[in-house]
Amino acid sequence: MAKAAFVRVSASALAWVLAMGTAQAQIGGDPVPAQASPDVNEATSAPDIVVTGTLIRGTPENLAVPVDVISSEELAKQGAPTAVDLLKNLTVANGTVGDANQFDNRAQGSEGVASVNLRGLGPQRTLVLLNGKRMVPSGLGIPIVDVNMFPAAAIGRIEILKDGAAATYGSDAIAGVVNFITRTDQEGFLVSGDYRWIDGSKGDYGAAASFGHKQDGFRMFAAVGYQRRSELRFTDRDFAVQPYPTNPQGAWTGGGNPGNFDFNGTVGGINLTTDLGCEGLGGFRSAPGSNTDRCFTQFGQFDNLVEPEERLQAYVESEFDVADNASLRFTGLYAFTNTRVTSSPSYLPTLPPSPNAAFGNNSLFVIPGYAPALQDYCALYGAQAGCSRSGSGALDSAIGLPVLFRPFLLGGNPLFKNGSNDRGSAVSKRDTEALRFTADLNIQLTSDIDFATGFTFSQYHRDYDGTDAFGDLLQNALAGFGGPNCAYASTASRAGLTPAQLAGLAGTNGCTFFNPFSTAISANAVTGVANPNFAGSRNPAGFSLTPGAGLINDPSTIDLFFRTPNTQLRTQQYVGDVSLSGRTGLRLWADEAIGFAVGGQYRKNTFQRRLNADANIAINPCPGTPLNPNATCNPQTGALGFLGTNPQQDAEADVYALFAELQVPITNAVNLQLSARYEDYGGAVGSTFDPQARLKVELTDWLGLRGGVGTSFRGPPPQNLSGSVVSLQVIGTGFRAVEVFGAPNLKPESATTYNAGVLIDRGPFNASLDYWRYEFAGPIESEPVSGLTNALFGATGSANCDNPAYAALRARFTFNAAGCGINNVSRLRAQVFNSADVKTSGLDFNANYRGELGPVELLVGGAATYVIDFKVDDLVVEGVLVQPAFDAVGKLNFQTTSYPIPQWRGNWYVQGDSGPHSLRLQFNYVDGYTDQRGAAIFGPNLGALGGAANTRGKEIGSWRTFDATYRLALDSGTTFTLSAVNIFDRDPPFARLDPNYDSFTASPLGFTLKAAVSQRF
Repeated sequence: MAKAAFVRVSASALAWVLAMGTAQAQIGGDPVPAQASPDVNEATSAPDIVVTGTLIRGTPENLAVPVDVISSEELAKQGAPTAVDLLKNLTVANGTVGDANQFDNRAQGSEGVASVNLRGLGPQRTLVLLNGKRMVPSGLGIPIVDVNMFPAAAIGRIEILKDGAAATYGSDAIAGVVNFITRTDQEGFLVSGDYRWIDGSKGDYGAAASFGHKQDGFRMFAAVGYQRRSELRFTDRDFAVQPYPTNPQGAWTGGGNPGNFDFNGTVGGINLTTDLGCEGLGGFRSAPGSNTDRCFTQFGQFDNLVEPEERLQAYVESEFDVADNASLRFTGLYAFTNTRVTSSPSYLPTLPPSPNAAFGNNSLFVIPGYAPALQDYCALYGAQAGCSRSGSGALDSAIGLPVLFRPFLLGGNPLFKNGSNDRGSAVSKRDTEALRFTADLNIQLTSDIDFATGFTFSQYHRDYDGTDAFGDLLQNALAGFGGPNCAYASTASRAGLTPAQLAGLAGTNGCTFFNPFSTAISANAVTGVANPNFAGSRNPAGFSLTPGAGLINDPSTIDLFFRTPNTQLRTQQYVGDVSLSGRTGLRLWADEAIGFAVGGQYRKNTFQRRLNADANIAINPCPGTPLNPNATCNPQTGALGFLGTNPQQDAEADVYALFAELQVPITNAVNLQLSARYEDYGGAVGSTFDPQARLKVELTDWLGLRGGVGTSFRGPPPQNLSGSVVSLQVIGTGFRAVEVFGAPNLKPESATTYNAGVLIDRGPFNASLDYWRYEFAGPIESEPVSGLTNALFGATGSANCDNPAYAALRARFTFNAAGCGINNVSRLRAQVFNSADVKTSGLDFNANYRGELGPVELLVGGAATYVIDFKVDDLVVEGVLVQPAFDAVGKLNFQTTSYPIPQWRGNWYVQGDSGPHSLRLQFNYVDGYTDQRGAAIFGPNLGALGGAANTRGKEIGSWRTFDATYRLALDSGTTFTLSAVNIFDRDPPFARLDPNYDSFTASPLGFTLKAAVSQRF
């Protein structure tokens, strides 16, 4: 029974991602074997290429490995979804990175990146290959291979192994392997172009071209691709911006602008209340009966659901004979992506100003009583403002808690406002450049024995900016010592001056003020609603309206404290390998001889992080450094108020490996595969040995069984062994800086995998049912933020702050002046570590039937995956149980060590072909799941809703879409495709997350229509 008869629907879906790119494809591939396609010779690669799951050359007609194979030409009949849409519809994958998702640390910084996440075990645990060889992972927080870098027009076949495969390939193949194989048989040119209409967007479009030629022992192939993805804003979708009472977690913050201040300083203690311009500008003020008076502002309206992307890829390969029995093959890949992240106009200044700033005190921001902004605010609102005066009649200073206000929000950021950015959102670049080069020598020593050696170099470079503020420079501006020309900005220039002297010098000698109140905002930058209390339109008597004088903010003042930290990440991988493989000539009771492969491999992985001065803790180690080069602090936090400051880092790892494999045809109906691999990482990481055994039995000519057991592993990336990096995660009512440190004693994570399946091939009917199980030990993860915070703060927000047993855990947190409490956190220190063990299992089901209905060839089929369990063990940090054991199936798993894991996923379709015409209808289904978070999200909201509880979103609904694709393939070589995706324009299911949906699972696009054309020459 031929393996090819059991190609999976889900595998076919994934195959399109790079097989057809912007030109042609559809979710859920055709389960018919690739060999059945009449055009397969134009689309597939040579039959002697090493198949995924084995190192032994030859057609795997009887292989025990659960590999799915699909050709690009076959997928061309199936339409044109985007890569991200397609990945999200894979039945065997969960937690797909692809759409903009700056609000989850597992996707932060990954704009423009697409990943494959088999079994939901994490994209870093799916090994992605190009022609059987590695691509270096990115240096981002989750080290993944960016499949967007592969040119779609170059891919001729995809092979997908949904089982652990470290015994064959080494590190990273815990969940499985996806192998993209380039075309080798194309003759002539193929060009294509497409456009996708998306409501509210300028649409997506792309083009691709490829050329192949083969003659007299020489073969060459080249392909290029271009794709453009257009911006889609939160405000372009009704579901993405919700009122605060509907979803308090829906991109609302209690630290915005208008913000919250204590307008009488410390008189009577700290009591922060809302800026009274809150509601007029579109903010939400705490409802009556709440225990706080806060202004909550909506930052999602400044963000994007889809970021604009522009991408170019180029691939070339050549192969030529150097002797009758030897050939050389060279390949080169280059790809570039230009995108950005569009975010809040500014972030929270979570680090308090140091004494190096004017009125800095290591705890609170201070707006002095002499500041024109405070004087005008107090006069405007009178007694309602809550301002107070000292015995001398002088106005008391106002104070701001670092996590309860920010320089800009509802009014936008004037530094970014322009014709294309009318909102004044902060915009930061995300540029990616990838390249790869390979050289391979293959020698046929005998008719049965091959020798191969090769070298691979790959590099991934990520260049990205952030936007943040130097807190001490912001404090200077609040006190009237801002601006680039201020003579009294530095700490030294103000040494020995009394408060009265400072008051006299503020706003003079080139120094300027910054107004943090709503009176500085002319209008809501998104809605356009004017602010009736804008100082510039009121023209209050006795105050100057000159920018920087106190009421109207000056761009040069802002430009000084508002910074652009830059990070450049570069990962490189060098791989050298040598192998001997073939047939031994020995036979048992089968017609085919025993096959073998032996060999070795060397890998060198390097990681480099380079930072500009703003982001480099060696240059700006303390909040006060920009004002005083001799400033000290302990611990060193850097000068940036929110994103945090990092050290530069260089790391590398050398890996040596030996491997062996046997294919043992016991009889013509029974095939046994044995493989093993030894890898040595050296140092504290050590070595691993991983064996694997697989067996396939053909019981009859239509019924087969297959199964396997083995171990897999993943070594720690070198950047995880040292250094630190800062991410943004939700703690309490908003995002906070979380600094994650590497650990030199990390051990390789490992898994024991099991699979067993039944295969049916009854002529026109094919079906398979596979059981899979992973027992996963010591996964390398960052400590879960929600677990750390829930353990320390509990339901009350401060439950264990004074518990001695939690002292070490409490020491991980940095608090503002208000002390220990979940809403007072300014920073958290976390660790990369070997996390809790995981056990997961499930079932994959696939079936299809081919028949005829008059002149129409009919294909009906479907694929589904059912996850039985995904059990995560107890997790202990600093002697405290921070994450009790849980089953992640059917849960959102926000801020845990797991991705969203719906229990059911499925695709069902019917396709009809008649001559040049093809029509395909498909239904896609993702089961609903539960937001596992508790009372902190779904219980009484005492701080803003007067104690009312909102349980909406506790159950996240199922995600169901219906698609249709029509294709016309003419004899002239011209092909037209029209694809309608999400025909009924369904919104994604509501979730209590910032974009109001789960971007790992669903899509924000709604109904889209795509037209594509291709031409062969």
